[in-house]
Amino acid sequence: MTRALPLLIAAALTSVPAQARAAEERAFDVPSGSLSGSLPILSRQAGVSISVADAGLWQSRVKPVRGRMSVEKAIKRMLAGSDARIVRVSATSWRIERRPPPPKVARRATSPPHAAPPPRTRAPDNLVAGPDDEIIVTASKTDIPYANYAGVATVLDGDDLAFGGERGMDSILSRMATVSSTHLGSGRNKLFIRGIADSSFTGPTQATVGQYLGDIRLSYNAPDPDLRLYDIQNVEILEGPQGTLYGAGSLGGIIRVVPTPPDPDRQTVQAIAGVSLTQHGDPGGDLGAIANVPLGDNGHALRLVGYMLSDGGYIDNPLRGQNDVNRVNVYGGRGTLRLDLGDDWTVDLGGVYQSITSEDAQYADRDAPPLIRNSMVEQNARARYGLGTLVVMKDWDGLHFRSSNAYVNHRLFERFDATAPDNPPRILDQNNDTRMFVSETRLSRPFHNDFGWVVGASFLDNRTRQNREIGDAFTLTPLTGVTNSITEFTGYVETTVEIVPRVIASGGLRLSHARLGGSGEDVAFDIAYAGREVTAHRTETDLLPSASLLASPLTNVTLYIRYQEGFRPGGLAVDSQFVRRFRNDQVQTWEAGVRFGEKGRTPFDASLAVSRSRWRDIQADFIDANGFPTTANIGDGRITSITGAFAVRPTSALSFEIGAVYNHSRVSELFDAELRAIAMRAAAMDGQVGVTIPQATLLARLGQIPNVARYAVRGSFNYAAPMGDEDFRLNGWANYVGPSRLGIGPILGEGQGKYLDTGLAARIGDDRRGLSLTLTNLFDARGNRFALGTPFVEGSAGFLTPLRPRTLRLAIDIAY
Repeated sequence: MTRALPLLIAAALTSVPAQARAAEERAFDVPSGSLSGSLPILSRQAGVSISVADAGLWQSRVKPVRGRMSVEKAIKRMLAGSDARIVRVSATSWRIERRPPPPKVARRATSPPHAAPPPRTRAPDNLVAGPDDEIIVTASKTDIPYANYAGVATVLDGDDLAFGGERGMDSILSRMATVSSTHLGSGRNKLFIRGIADSSFTGPTQATVGQYLGDIRLSYNAPDPDLRLYDIQNVEILEGPQGTLYGAGSLGGIIRVVPTPPDPDRQTVQAIAGVSLTQHGDPGGDLGAIANVPLGDNGHALRLVGYMLSDGGYIDNPLRGQNDVNRVNVYGGRGTLRLDLGDDWTVDLGGVYQSITSEDAQYADRDAPPLIRNSMVEQNARARYGLGTLVVMKDWDGLHFRSSNAYVNHRLFERFDATAPDNPPRILDQNNDTRMFVSETRLSRPFHNDFGWVVGASFLDNRTRQNREIGDAFTLTPLTGVTNSITEFTGYVETTVEIVPRVIASGGLRLSHARLGGSGEDVAFDIAYAGREVTAHRTETDLLPSASLLASPLTNVTLYIRYQEGFRPGGLAVDSQFVRRFRNDQVQTWEAGVRFGEKGRTPFDASLAVSRSRWRDIQADFIDANGFPTTANIGDGRITSITGAFAVRPTSALSFEIGAVYNHSRVSELFDAELRAIAMRAAAMDGQVGVTIPQATLLARLGQIPNVARYAVRGSFNYAAPMGDEDFRLNGWANYVGPSRLGIGPILGEGQGKYLDTGLAARIGDDRRGLSLTLTNLFDARGNRFALGTPFVEGSAGFLTPLRPRTLRLAIDIAY
């Protein structure tokens, strides 16, 4: 493994770049209308990036384009008769600008001042890219411009995410105040958006955030696979329930990672290598390679990505005489073969594989010196993620057809310290094995000429098995485990239309029918027979509506209101030697917001959104009376979230951004009997034996929804300008994460949060080579990102998960 990637890079670097076939003819079917409506369609059909330099051109009327022709001819035909012209930027990039007026003979023209070059962008698949372009929300499945989207959507550029070093999901977390995560370790975490969080553990409950690679669902009830974000075009985050378009498991929102597609018009090779030094810890390094290879002259292409990373450890374990025990090694790759079948039919065959090995846990003892944990158990973990995909696409008559199909195999092994006080070392091993097949087919009319729609159907089959063993290093005894299975059939439809000038309405409906089943693992026959009714197959049917209204009463002012629902099916959870059933839960959210300016097209932009959610039959994990995690419907809850963002660009080279979120989340009604019993025992330990605890007191002790900070603030700046023949870029950020609780119940009531994460990154170079320097955790802060180390140790003083200490990374990147 250690030699495979360098050999791949060496082979790729010896390839000779091919000449771009700019004159290759493609089939176009683009309707007439405004430039803002027709340009995204032409860009997608052409497979090129087209930017618009003058925002005033977006409302220009353009002509239809139909037939086979070159990209250049297609753009010229679309702009014929308008006040615009095209300028070629690169083999796959064009710019539309206003046609200059004819010069006046009687007046001598003066030369305009030299302007800084615009930021370089990469050719996208479904987005129109460029510094002054309108942002298209492709996650809406109707390619709607952000200015017409009723909701909070954030598009993170892939190059920005990779700037300063590839950090996987941490790169997204550092840029989003509304996205949070547990911090058990890479490949083992759960993600949350806007206060919708259920627990600190990865149990049988489905995730509250839907994660997608393109249109492919990455997981169902497994943790975040933490795929590394090499060669990513962009990441889209939609906040709030997305049940109508994305179905189960999108209670808080979705995160959609869009990889860079294969390019049949040019051959490219890129390589990135870095070394890092961590204060108080071991050094690390990273290596990545990207290759794009056209295959023949028929529009076929292959794109390959490979990478290796090793993050040095920084936690010491004096009890075992070991230093820097928590090193993490990651290696993986991704490949996509694009086949042009003619008549605008395109097929993508792809695969992803990633391996994460954590040599030990990353938590420390709360009552120990900084970065110290005393444990006789080496708590290693391994995550293996594999994905195979088949995507079929076609564009015709202003319509877009897409069928996305995938098979997922996800395995996770975790070892926990389960040593009782003053006893010999004891370990608990947990294996989660998930396999999933998912398919979605849809037909859409991308939003243009004030109208768009999407209709689709999906099928999902997911099976997850969890096994547990406990004992010493030589003898392990099986504990009760559980298998959950679900088969889901879904149909959905959504329409968006401008009902009157400057007022856009949207409405949709999703019908899902699920068949659920499961069984206990390693359960005695008599116990399994007694619980046969619990584990019997059953069905659930859910109807999820959505509606929104957006108005633009003034220039650069947008108001909207939105209603959306989300749900998660029920399942089975371990309860001592038994398994028990938990019901489905559902979120209903009202949201209202206002936006000022247009992102990337006005000197400043700002937004404010307020949402109110009702969460019924909350599925959550907690520590049971035997000291083990279990899952139940703990009650109903209400969540209020206020989010805001502001960005200003005082010059073409400098920009500032700030974002903040406030969450108020409470369990409003508690009806789980076991949680009540746990609270009674906690009260007895406080000397309140025989006292009836009022509901209000129970809610005060148990009712804060876990893992979501009460408030968070993020600020950043970006500076980019020419420096001689090179380009220089400097980016800095600071994120403050407020207080939160670990979980539901008194045992998981530990506080966490209240820390500041900072960073600074710089690069000098051009498109072909560059040198970068990154410094993270500038103040070498400790903090407490996560208050869980192991849930199986009783009587401890508690745990904390510190930030990675101050780390310096030096890297080079080259491209051919």
